Amino acid sequence: MPIRQTDIDLALRLADAAGEAIRPYFRTEHGVEIKEDHSPVTLADRAAETAMRRILDAERSGDGIVGEEYGVKDGVTGRQWVLDPIDGTRSFTAGRAIFGTLIALVEDGWPILGIIDQPIQRERWLGAAGQPTTLNGRAVRTRACATLEGALLATTSPHAFSGEEADAFLALVAAVSGGHARQGPVYGGDCYNYGLVAAGHLDLVCEAGLALYDFAALAPIVEGAGGRMCDWHGDPLTAASAGQVLAIGDPARTDEVLEALHGHAHDH
Repeated sequence: MPIRQTDIDLALRLADAAGEAIRPYFRTEHGVEIKEDHSPVTLADRAAETAMRRILDAERSGDGIVGEEYGVKDGVTGRQWVLDPIDGTRSFTAGRAIFGTLIALVEDGWPILGIIDQPIQRERWLGAAGQPTTLNGRAVRTRACATLEGALLATTSPHAFSGEEADAFLALVAAVSGGHARQGPVYGGDCYNYGLVAAGHLDLVCEAGLALYDFAALAPIVEGAGGRMCDWHGDPLTAASAGQVLAIGDPARTDEVLEALHGHAHDH
């Protein structure tokens, strides 16, 4: 189903509301707590998600909501708004303006609309099915990447991988760096890295352990800019995906990336 302009307008207003809630807390007393899963949460996360949910409850009461802080609200329309008020809470608490608010519209399990909003630098990526991705209203494109060796690879943290995943990631690092340590990955960045892939500044992001609210918004953004988002087996990302995520700026490199991760050729 095509994206309606009213959906895009609503998503932009959600991003505005989240940014208004977050900015007063940045580099101030933000009341950080550690949740049961050992991840941090702040007053800003909660204020931003509350602001977005208030708008959705008022205007799209039939749609479902999946939010990092306040969980799932079932809907009746087959559509879900997927919210991560601060993706990169660790960066936020460290005063680094590379976190972002993630807003996605998922229809029948498929992400069809996504926003990455960086409210401090006021950078906003918008991806919508069938439309070119924009950064602050201007179309952006991923860049060509002629060889996997020399590609610029990013991940938020090497500590996020399990043992087997870490081995696969290091094999990808080796393929990208050609054995040269100075060509290692870019670390840190959370959702911001995917915006940088879409805008043609990074070539690859490889991550694992992501929840739906971590990746749903990213797929329409990377793909609308000409890139590819998939899991570690090359399959497209849906609400059922396990959270092993690749963003590949130049889709022509996909098979080589999968081969490096798994150590053998893929038939995708």
